[in-house]
Amino acid sequence: MKETVTTYLEGQIVNEEMEFTLVELCRASGASEEELSLWVAQGAFAPHGAEPGEWRFSGASLRRARTARRLAHDLEINPPGIALVLDLLDEIDALRANPRRARNG
Repeated sequence: MKETVTTYLEGQIVNEEMEFTLVELCRASGASEEELSLWVAQGAFAPHGAEPGEWRFSGASLRRARTARRLAHDLEINPPGIALVLDLLDEIDALRANPRRARNG
């Protein structure tokens, strides 16, 4: 007899205009405040606000923070490397969105 396996997926839809505080982004992404602060210092994130207590991150930062966390924990990439990888991933996304730009470069 065949056994049926049911998988449930859970997700959130985040509006790009939504803003997160440092604490909210940490909770949503699983990253620590120390990690996010290091990634900000390396230029991987550009929050609005002068200091960590005032920082506001865009909705798009959630996906970046989750990716950064995976890079840091799974691949043990350091903060400068994470900033570089995130920039390269952004460039790849831009090239895929506009294939003519990639050919005419």
